[in-house]
Amino acid sequence: MKNAYRDPNLGSEIVLIDQDSRPDKLDRRDFFRIIWNRGGQVTFGIGGLESALGKNQLVCLTPMQVPDFRKWPSSYYLLLFNREFYCIHENDHEVSCEGLLFWGSSELPVIQLTEQDIPKFETLFQVFEDELATRDSIQEEMLRMLLKRLIIKSTRIARDQLFSDQVGDKQMELIRRFKVLVEQHYKEHHQVSSYAEMLYKSPKTLSNVFSSAGHQTPLEIIHDRIALEAKRQLAKTEKLTKEIAYDLGFEEQSHFSRFFKKETGMSPSEFRKKAAA
Repeated sequence: MKNAYRDPNLGSEIVLIDQDSRPDKLDRRDFFRIIWNRGGQVTFGIGGLESALGKNQLVCLTPMQVPDFRKWPSSYYLLLFNREFYCIHENDHEVSCEGLLFWGSSELPVIQLTEQDIPKFETLFQVFEDELATRDSIQEEMLRMLLKRLIIKSTRIARDQLFSDQVGDKQMELIRRFKVLVEQHYKEHHQVSSYAEMLYKSPKTLSNVFSSAGHQTPLEIIHDRIALEAKRQLAKTEKLTKEIAYDLGFEEQSHFSRFFKKETGMSPSEFRKKAAA
């Protein structure tokens, strides 16, 4: 099954496919992706890194996170949409998913659907199929409403699974905002103090909030995001190491190389060679 809606005037597009289609034939590198694995566990790569997706797990990916499945799940739904159809950043006030489902820094936002969740998500995707097959003047708005509902339901599950009951809404929101800022500024700002200033908090307050939530430290999140982009560029581009170092805000290539070795256990050249093998 493959159903799609596209507005040629605005360039807005949303596509829904399942295991009966060929996802490898879809060249949609500027699309957001929501993947629901309904079959057995599978592995896939993103930027040279491997991740696993278990049965009834759902993952949300940005256009920068293009998955490379060696073998797709035996049963799945893959929903793709572009910024013209629905801009996550501009509409975060509607769905509150930035820093959780999308742009969660280097952490891959995988959520586990429970037995109670599965029938609700199945119904939602079936309604998606029906609406994608219905051609009328309100089709796009109906599809956008369904997408927002899917994102909101997934965000609620992510909040429950990623944070303990002891983490309050204000703490959760601070962590979410921090991760979004890291995504926006990791190339030029490498210190926690820079983000603390943007958030009108002290570095110590940030560290305490992340510690109480059982998350990585703020500095670890910054370093992981820089390392993730470095791996992507080393694996997917032909840029020189010094060019990558400069792009990621390092004044000297030697500083970048030491950072990369500390984060990955390999030099940039060793990682590139391994990624190409």
